[in-house]
Amino acid sequence: MIKISNRLNARRIGPLTVFVLALLNAGVPPAAAEVRSPVLLINEDAATASVTVKKLRGNISVLTGSGGNIAVYVGPQGKFMVDSGIAVSRPRVEAALDATGSVPLKYVVNTHYHWDHTDGNEWIHQKGATVVAHENTLSRLTSGTRVIEWGFYFPPAPKEALPTETVKREKIMKFEDETVVLRNYGSGHTDTDLSVYFKNADVLHVGDIWWNGHYPFLDNGAGGSIDGLIRWVNECIKASGPDTLIIPGHGEVSDRKGLTEFRDMLVSVRGNVARLKRQGKTLAETIAAKPTARWDAKYGDFLISPAFFIQMVYMDV
Repeated sequence: MIKISNRLNARRIGPLTVFVLALLNAGVPPAAAEVRSPVLLINEDAATASVTVKKLRGNISVLTGSGGNIAVYVGPQGKFMVDSGIAVSRPRVEAALDATGSVPLKYVVNTHYHWDHTDGNEWIHQKGATVVAHENTLSRLTSGTRVIEWGFYFPPAPKEALPTETVKREKIMKFEDETVVLRNYGSGHTDTDLSVYFKNADVLHVGDIWWNGHYPFLDNGAGGSIDGLIRWVNECIKASGPDTLIIPGHGEVSDRKGLTEFRDMLVSVRGNVARLKRQGKTLAETIAAKPTARWDAKYGDFLISPAFFIQMVYMDV
């Protein structure tokens, strides 16, 4: 998600999610449960948030401020984009894209199906770009998806927003002066994930496999899991080198060292939560035991609170 304002802090989102779950489990109509969904609050922020451009290397820049981090490669004749952001940010995303160069946008790749990475597909496709995604992203955007943890139903996307090229495991694309490698390692954050590697520039976009400096969201309802996420992170570590720049779905651009530290946090928290659950601890008792305490200062101050992250891991181990 985007960098959030004070009214969207982690302390609010955690209880909000539990509240929405309680409403749904009690049979409250979805519309009532969705009124205060974080999706709506994030969209409100995105409608006015600035979109900034940071040049990386090899004619690649990262755009921040509209959902997840957007990567843009600018070649002599066209642009190649990774993720399309939130649609309400269109004017500022378009201005940021224009700032990277005057050539037209040719491709956009979705790293997964979540709205903050795909919501701009429609207007980008209307401008003539080809939308590429994992085959499960096409399926989920076509059918619509309820994300219970967010208390929100995403209706089927309009035809113009749907990917027109799909990937199952790997696709290598020759785009102007770059070789772009798209890979899927099975289910991770979701069952729709793709990594995007710009080979010549040695820049790797991993989508929401990595939330740099933040606890991640596990979309259990769409095939995500803590074990799948750990496997994915390990594969991305192996796919990178000591000089590779790694773009996370959220947070600052970093490198293999930073991603390795994130992996170590995931493994540590998973082990702690699994051990407490094997001892017969309830979810409330597990949260009270603070199995994330070692990592909270670094990872616990964004959208996913420590308690919410523990809850997702507990339900998964």
